Amino acid sequence: MAVTVKPPAARTPVRRVGFSSRLARWDVKVSPYLYISPFFILFAIVGLFPLIYTGWVSLHNWNLIGGNLGFSGTENFTFVLSQPYFWNAVGNTFSIFLISAVPQIILAIGIAAVLDANLRAKTFWRMGVLVPYVVAPVAVGLIFGNVFADQSGAINGLLTSIGLDPVPWHSNTLASHVAIATMVDFRWTGYNALIFLAAMQAVPRDMYEAAILDGASRWRQFISVTVPMLRPTIIFVVITATIGGLQIFDEPRVFDAYGLGGADRQWQTLTMYIWELGWGQRNLGRASAVAWLLFVIIVLIAALNFLITRRIASQGGRK
Repeated sequence: MAVTVKPPAARTPVRRVGFSSRLARWDVKVSPYLYISPFFILFAIVGLFPLIYTGWVSLHNWNLIGGNLGFSGTENFTFVLSQPYFWNAVGNTFSIFLISAVPQIILAIGIAAVLDANLRAKTFWRMGVLVPYVVAPVAVGLIFGNVFADQSGAINGLLTSIGLDPVPWHSNTLASHVAIATMVDFRWTGYNALIFLAAMQAVPRDMYEAAILDGASRWRQFISVTVPMLRPTIIFVVITATIGGLQIFDEPRVFDAYGLGGADRQWQTLTMYIWELGWGQRNLGRASAVAWLLFVIIVLIAALNFLITRRIASQGGRK
């Protein structure tokens, strides 16, 4: 019986991946990370490294002239937390922030609503509200320092001319906070107004048309349509205003000629207290401790804002 032997099957040739194909795969996998890497590299240099280095300095007895004088542990934090000037600065910071942030957001929404209307020369007005933002903070502080001067200020001169008593802007705590908050609002209201304006222009126009068909007035349209649609933008502005407001320095620093926050530190903020410890008392360890405490405060408030934001967003979704 003859046995037929089949020839062995031909092997499938192995395709070798060329260098260009491998390079193309690497490009697809690696290029997205390369595109975003400049931000993280820059953040590591100007953000993360100074933060870590400040924390290391806060654990040492570090003098501006003598340098590192040895490890001190939490001694700088203990000293700072026991100082009444620190808690005074915390109270002043939150007071100025609240007095400035609430009117600022309300005015910004109102200005944005006016700019969103059918005005002539829209570009001119929209550019005009941004002019205070580009003015140097020191210049704003010097101008408003003269406006709120106790003896020769414009506001006290006006009050005196109508028979009212002048306001002690520099000696009264609340009055000084109002004056500094006015400077902050002057600089940042227009900037936030443009953010709200961009959000208003993104609102679908058919919602306004439906409100008009239902007989809603302009005010009812603003309350029932515009403001609810601005909720994410309002939350964003509140968070950024909180972070910026807790780091206020320029306006209170130039409010008087001495830059210490008044004779009784009645408007000294946390950043001014950091400056006094670091450059006035030349103790960088204690100044770094205050800087880290300010960082912790900002993180806690940001976390609180996040929780409130998530709660509001979940309620809006259920509705």
